[in-house]
Amino acid sequence: MKKVISDYELITRFIRGEEVCFEQLIHRHKNKVFAYISLYIRDQALAEDIFQDTFLKVFQSVKAGKYSDNGKFLSWVMRIAHNLIIDNFRRVKQMNTISNDNYESDLFNSAKFSEGNIENDLIRKQIQKDIRIMISSLPEDQKEVVILRHYADMSFKEIADLTGVSINTALGRMRYALINMRKMMEERKISLTLN
Repeated sequence: MKKVISDYELITRFIRGEEVCFEQLIHRHKNKVFAYISLYIRDQALAEDIFQDTFLKVFQSVKAGKYSDNGKFLSWVMRIAHNLIIDNFRRVKQMNTISNDNYESDLFNSAKFSEGNIENDLIRKQIQKDIRIMISSLPEDQKEVVILRHYADMSFKEIADLTGVSINTALGRMRYALINMRKMMEERKISLTLN
């Protein structure tokens, strides 16, 4: 059985000059990082730019010796991505050109929804829209946990590390988010089923 090399070991080797180790780090974490960015940035090209900027910043910080390992490499990378997303929103707000593009390749349009007839497709699109609206109506801390858990596929430990709270707090926020979403479904008479 092949031993999995830790992030710390890959970083140490990279600092010693083994460039391929940084590529392995990117490959290991790219899906979670890109999924996280894509949930906030709907424009695919912009999401890719922020993804590249994130790993460029990671590369520069590690090379400059600014990263001290505490077993939380992914959380550190996610925090960098989060800061770049915030910077982007500030820039857009300053330019006063907030785009409301409703493009079709967002993460709520999952492959499992691609089968079926036109009626089912319309219902699925409405369900996705209802879910997006409910999630966006949640308080920020609850919204963040739902997005990180269900769309960035992070564990509650990873979420706790990234957001700087305890695992119990992250679990509590998820619980309250689900309670709030159920209330919204009842109040708005929303059904999330096809029949």
